[in-house]
Amino acid sequence: MYLLELAFDGNPERLEHRPAHREVLAALKERGKVAMAGPYADESGALLIFDVDTEDEFEALVAADPYYRAPGVTIAAKREWNPVIR
Repeated sequence: MYLLELAFDGNPERLEHRPAHREVLAALKERGKVAMAGPYADESGALLIFDVDTEDEFEALVAADPYYRAPGVTIAAKREWNPVIR
């Protein structure tokens, strides 16, 4: 599994890209590629958990979604994660 942490800087242009991004996430969830995703309660960023086996697949999924390059969105961290309890 891989974690993607986003930071938001308050730029309202980000919100224009969010509906398409959420459609991408819903499709990935249906395919079993996203376990969970959502913004922090204070809207300062978001955490996404990708259920993929390889870093290449993770990077390809991130690269395919333009939301991660939208104004006001910064990728704060990308990390491989080995959960003990699922």
